[in-house]
Amino acid sequence: MAHYNSHNELEIYKLAREINKDVWSLIKTTSLGNDYKLRDQINGSSGSIMDNIAEGFGRGGNKEFINFLSYSRGSCFETEAQLQRAYDRNHISEETFKEISVKTQDLSDQISKFINYLKSTDRKGSKFD
Repeated sequence: MAHYNSHNELEIYKLAREINKDVWSLIKTTSLGNDYKLRDQINGSSGSIMDNIAEGFGRGGNKEFINFLSYSRGSCFETEAQLQRAYDRNHISEETFKEISVKTQDLSDQISKFINYLKSTDRKGSKFD
């Protein structure tokens, strides 16, 4: 695996950022923006996906990174559940729900694979180099 100098280079971070932008667009263009509690929850959880990837990367050690990736994966599931609630409350269409839900499922799978890679590698992280 290539050595990354920034969390911005990671494909999982790029997809997390895309999901966050998708959620923000929903907040700005649908009635979800008026469902204040759900709006704040989904905005927070979708942001948490990318935030935890960045923070874990910044720790410089694989064990810590794995912990933060686990939080990020949890936030993917949380965001998907909140998308389901937005759909159930008729804030978003079924098509929109499915479109973003596929992304959260794909990202959670990618994060799981990355966690497994980090667990199997002999490299302990940049702070140990």
